[in-house]
Amino acid sequence: MKTVAVLVGSLRRDSINRKFAESLAKLAAGRLDFRFVEIGDLPLYNEDLWADPPQSVLRMKREVEAADAVLFVTPEYNRYFTPAIKNAIDWGTRPWGQNSWSGKPSAVIGTSPGAIGTAAAQNSLKALLTVVDTVLMGQPEVYFAYKPELFDQDNNVVPGETRDFLNTWIDRFADWIERTGKARTEAKAA
Repeated sequence: MKTVAVLVGSLRRDSINRKFAESLAKLAAGRLDFRFVEIGDLPLYNEDLWADPPQSVLRMKREVEAADAVLFVTPEYNRYFTPAIKNAIDWGTRPWGQNSWSGKPSAVIGTSPGAIGTAAAQNSLKALLTVVDTVLMGQPEVYFAYKPELFDQDNNVVPGETRDFLNTWIDRFADWIERTGKARTEAKAA
């Protein structure tokens, strides 16, 4: 089973994006192994800190590098993705020549109470993820409008049509990881 490093852009304890990501992890069980990567303990990016790199940065880089793929779960702050995700991405690209994101199959998802979910944030994040050399899944997209009644007390997705929709996305992501991860492995071996 492929492992997925999951970075949730909201650091809030009761984050709906964290709950959404945990619900996806439950749905993906048996197909993908979601491993949540802590990014709230990363200091703001500062090149000077590489002289004695923070342990939180080294841990994050190791966890991302050990995974087969990366899932970015972003809320929308002022029509943009969060500073926490940007900070993690910046740390992951350094030091020069040690880009943790390079060639990693990736996807972006998120939720918001609003009708268009996190569409603007996801689109801006997708632009950055191609620059840092992830292999980004373009379709299907999920702009999920969060409604508490879609989840039970254990954070399981309740309505069958919602489960089916999200399961289709998970299947496509698993297939994307298999196809692009295999191509990446073959290219490194050649």
